[in-house]
Amino acid sequence: MYDLLADMRVVEASSFVASPSAGLYLAQMGAQIVRVDQIGGGPDFKRWPLSDSGGSFYWEGLNRGKKSVALDLSRPEGRELLQQLAAAPGDKAGLFLTNFPMGGFLGYETLRKLREDIVVVRVMGQADGGSALDYTVNCAIGIPQMTGPEKLGDEPVNHVLPAWDLLAGAYAAFAMLAGERHRRDTGEGQELRIPLTDIGIASVANLGMLAEVLSTGENRPRMGNDVYGAFGRDYLTADGKRFMIMAITPRQWKGLVEALDIASEVTAIETELGVSFARDEGMRFKYRDRLVPLIAARVIARQSDELAATFDRLSVCWGPYQTMHEAAEDPELVRNNPLFEERINPSGLTYPSPGSPMTLSGKNRQPVGAAPHLGNDTEEILAEMLGMGSGQIGALIDKGIAAQPERP
Repeated sequence: MYDLLADMRVVEASSFVASPSAGLYLAQMGAQIVRVDQIGGGPDFKRWPLSDSGGSFYWEGLNRGKKSVALDLSRPEGRELLQQLAAAPGDKAGLFLTNFPMGGFLGYETLRKLREDIVVVRVMGQADGGSALDYTVNCAIGIPQMTGPEKLGDEPVNHVLPAWDLLAGAYAAFAMLAGERHRRDTGEGQELRIPLTDIGIASVANLGMLAEVLSTGENRPRMGNDVYGAFGRDYLTADGKRFMIMAITPRQWKGLVEALDIASEVTAIETELGVSFARDEGMRFKYRDRLVPLIAARVIARQSDELAATFDRLSVCWGPYQTMHEAAEDPELVRNNPLFEERINPSGLTYPSPGSPMTLSGKNRQPVGAAPHLGNDTEEILAEMLGMGSGQIGALIDKGIAAQPERP
């Protein structure tokens, strides 16, 4: 956690991955994020994976460092309170992050009547307001047909990482900063919409994939574990370990050739083909059928520890294949990484919890924020942001419009 955005307060009403992750990134930079949920929890409050007690590791991971307000959003009084929080007065307020639909009680025009300069960042499914999730976007832009081994033919392969959600979350955090800066400079508020479908299709276009298929008239074929357009794939060592080995830059290729002592063999192939693998990574990819067997034969003759040390000494780009449990126990990735801090969580469990993946020169990391219990800050936020007295807040709680903390 850092304090770069300590003068910013964002009210968040959201669920699932993209919108909550945007709030998480802002919180990690020091913004106060006030997450408002339905009493009892929204649609993502009990989302898997779950602890033995029923707490959601997913929910507490995406809501670390936020404050929590619980309101009954099925009632007009609860919806009105959320509107007032979103449009609360003050220079650091009036910033609202959501993935609620464009219309209804959280529509931009409705909120703008309460605060003319409100900045709304809205994560959406489709640009026209239609629904979409990460996996429906992924299948529509052709990624599952490019994933997996060639033998699968036309059978799609869904991957498990919600990439478009995470990209949309990062873009939404960026959009909030852009909207806030524009308001600071001009006094104008606005709504910034982030459709998942646009994030997905723009991303593959930015990587040249659309231009590729339009210019060739053909889809990119499946290539298994080969990295397209570069030299990289998995290799097995003598003791049964599997390494991902990459050689994108000339330096990485030179290190790999030296580490495996294959200079003479590589030179012979280059002479035969009339190419230079050292100068052109595309040639290393094009003629991988000649290079992969050569490298595989040398890797499988070496022990993993010795090979890893040689690779590190010669600046080879490589990584070990690990299960996620092995990654969780990895000293470099987690156990000795200052990114992580042991925290007790709403699930009742203590485990390594990450702060911001960003490292700021000259600034010390602040403690990693814990996820709140649902409704943990209802009374504090209603008093601080809306100026309510204890009697007003108590009446709301008695009527079931607002709720105090819920703990396992």
